[in-house]
Amino acid sequence: MFETAEQVYEHLLSRAPENKMEPRMQPMFDIMALLGDPQTSAPVIHLTGTNGKTTTARIIEQVLIAHGLRTGRYTSPHLVKVTERITLDGEPVDDATFVRVFNEIAPLIDMVDAKLVEAGEQQLTYFETVTALGFAIFADAPVDVMVLEVGLGGITDATNVADAQVSVVTPISVDHAELLGDTPGQIAVEKSGIIKDNGYLISAAQDPEAAQVLLEKARAQHANFKFENIEFGVTGRSVAVGGQQVSIKGLAAEYNNLFLPLHGAHQVQNLAVAIAALEAFLGAGDQPLQRDILQDGLSMVTSPGRLELLRTNPSLVIDAAHNPQGIEATAATMRETFNFSSLGLVVGILDDKDALGILTALFEHFGDDVEHLAITKSNSPRAISPEELTEIALDAGWDEDQLFTTDSVVDAIAWAVQGVRDIEARIQDAGRSLTAGTGGAGILVTGSITLVGQVRDLLGPETAATDASVEVEGHDDFSDFFPQEDQEDDDSE
Repeated sequence: MFETAEQVYEHLLSRAPENKMEPRMQPMFDIMALLGDPQTSAPVIHLTGTNGKTTTARIIEQVLIAHGLRTGRYTSPHLVKVTERITLDGEPVDDATFVRVFNEIAPLIDMVDAKLVEAGEQQLTYFETVTALGFAIFADAPVDVMVLEVGLGGITDATNVADAQVSVVTPISVDHAELLGDTPGQIAVEKSGIIKDNGYLISAAQDPEAAQVLLEKARAQHANFKFENIEFGVTGRSVAVGGQQVSIKGLAAEYNNLFLPLHGAHQVQNLAVAIAALEAFLGAGDQPLQRDILQDGLSMVTSPGRLELLRTNPSLVIDAAHNPQGIEATAATMRETFNFSSLGLVVGILDDKDALGILTALFEHFGDDVEHLAITKSNSPRAISPEELTEIALDAGWDEDQLFTTDSVVDAIAWAVQGVRDIEARIQDAGRSLTAGTGGAGILVTGSITLVGQVRDLLGPETAATDASVEVEGHDDFSDFFPQEDQEDDDSE
């Protein structure tokens, strides 16, 4: 029997990691059968794609809550704590429920493990186990609707034991090429596996090859299908304080002058996909959403770790972009929303990602403006060593004089902060003629969800709201980097 969520997490980590997902489904069907098929306990909205899945899921979740429905959302990976993956009514499941339900299903997990080992197969993986736990928690609650994000691909993803009423595909690009394929069309074949018989496909705008794959699969499954920029899409957007003012053409109505408290054109695309999915789920695509309820839901949307501002003086922005396409969206939004006069980068990347592509995209978008790029690593065992990543950065075009290499995330932030402060001093001395940027000094932490999660844990909103002077290894406190007085002044404005 486990007593704490941390103990359950340690047990999960003892299993095959989630980047070693098994291309199989039978073990998941076996554990679902033993649990009483909890994946059928509520209707399902299922999401796959390369970028934007989690934010789209969070938008869908909040609007469903605004409609008075009890929601269960399953997403991955987590930023700080494993319970973030399983949310009830928009909040991570509480530790007591997480532990209780796991203890209840553990004997059944053991039964499936024993059967697998006897057959010479690997026991349930980390991802398979936590997915089973998520379904069990949702059935235990119970919830009115499940919003599920695939872990990888679709056809053999553990979440695909559920049959979705609405299947959502966010933009597809090349990621996990060694597992899913190296073209959008090949990857779309895997992701199309979540489209179910007589279901409803909602797809973001796609590469033509990927779109054709999705279209053919929807027709084969006798599923209704709607694509962005054909049946629905973004009709207008403008930057606003704290987010964007947007207009969306839905499947059943137009929704003008909505406020979305997220930054970037890509987030408005996620909103358009989410609205179409909600129309398909709540009214078969024929009934418009009530605008007031829609706006109430949107007002509660957050997207932790996605262009999230954690500190000011200088501004510290974290973003979980971990492929070249994500970096492109991040770069565009950084200029549009923040327009920093000086910018430092802190980057760490995992070994199963396109490190050269990520660092090349960063160089193409920021290389002429950024003097300080700190190369570091998260605490993930899959993190590329800073030394190896530095060599890749040089291959991507970065100059050795721009780089600082360290195993310490805290030291990386400290170096980048000092660098942009030095630049700001030069700008002030020159009467701000050195740059056209007006947003002051900024730091962007990106390249890896695990790095962003680690920084958010160290410097996150909860810490910022309670105590800006938390001690960290090698430094007296965070006020060395982000003075508390200036933080308070900025907040008061």
